[in-house]
Amino acid sequence: MSTVADTQVEAVANEPEANKLFRMVMKHKGSDLHLKVGLPPCMRLGGELRQMSLPPLTSAEMERLMFPLLTPRVRAILEEEGGTDFAHIVYDGKLETRFRVNLFRARGKLSLVARRVSNSIPNFEQLGLPPVMAELTQYEQGIVILAGVTGSGKTTTIASMLQYINERQRMHIVTIEDPIEFTYTDAKSIINQRELGIDVMDFHKSLKDAVRQDPDIILVGEMRDQDTFSAALHAAETGHLVFGTIHSSTAPSTITRILDLFPREMHTPLRQNMEFNLKAVVAQKLLPTTKEWAEKTGATRVPTNEIMRTNPIIRKLIMNEEDSKLGDAIRMGKEEGMMDFTESLRQLVVAEKIERATAFEFAPSIEVLKMALKGIMINQPGIL
Repeated sequence: MSTVADTQVEAVANEPEANKLFRMVMKHKGSDLHLKVGLPPCMRLGGELRQMSLPPLTSAEMERLMFPLLTPRVRAILEEEGGTDFAHIVYDGKLETRFRVNLFRARGKLSLVARRVSNSIPNFEQLGLPPVMAELTQYEQGIVILAGVTGSGKTTTIASMLQYINERQRMHIVTIEDPIEFTYTDAKSIINQRELGIDVMDFHKSLKDAVRQDPDIILVGEMRDQDTFSAALHAAETGHLVFGTIHSSTAPSTITRILDLFPREMHTPLRQNMEFNLKAVVAQKLLPTTKEWAEKTGATRVPTNEIMRTNPIIRKLIMNEEDSKLGDAIRMGKEEGMMDFTESLRQLVVAEKIERATAFEFAPSIEVLKMALKGIMINQPGIL
């Protein structure tokens, strides 16, 4: 008679060969796996890339390792477009570890970058996010956008926001993701997660479907084009709360990034729509922590955030095309939980979560941050 242990051993023996590399990342608690032909496998530990003690990969080895991981659809996308995203799951008994994988061709050869996704969804305090994040989950309708570059922790932050709702409110939450990274367990809410290419073929179609699925909240994994953002705006207009991510570096520049998705003649009505439906933009970057903070909490990176909430001043500036003044309005909105990157960095330094040198490296203005750390705030010009 076979035992549970026998079954687990057999499952590991029969798993794809590439899982040996994924398991090494799991063992050392790395965040990413990097594979490139001509180099040994690498993993990112504490924000730094480290080579594994393995020989360089050949092109034939990469194909032997990667192709068994691909479904026919994902393989077709790779061949047609030169790159593809998918989720890979490594099982360990009843537990599973998910990786968000990007497989692509570079100079004709396969390369891989895979991000390890935590099995549990951390809360705001564990992530080091400001308390105002809880308030951003309480809108009845509208759009809340998480902005940042790839690897800035946007997906994790949104997951913590949805989990906060899940634990406290009876809602129907529909997510549209490419691919699914965090998986939720229904608590007070009902959560239906749909994966692009498996459950639905494109964001635009799935957003149109979602509005007819009686949702209270909709997550759009990435608002990457005009159709997707238009559908998200329509969902917000019809009484839903929409969360989404976008690639931009600051909260004010997110407005420009959205406008760039549309032709110039559509900008005025788009600004009118954002004036009423955009509720908040949270821009985020991940920074290395101090050694002391890492030893205390186990966290090697911490977010710095710029938070813009659309109060009457922000709405007026958006409508009047005065985007250059949004930064000043953010600095004036401290009582509403708003902050710019300078204030966020100041708080992280004071809390001894990051080194001063790190803060200066990422500061929009080193001189302004130096004065802020001395308690000197620069008077902002009038914006009305």
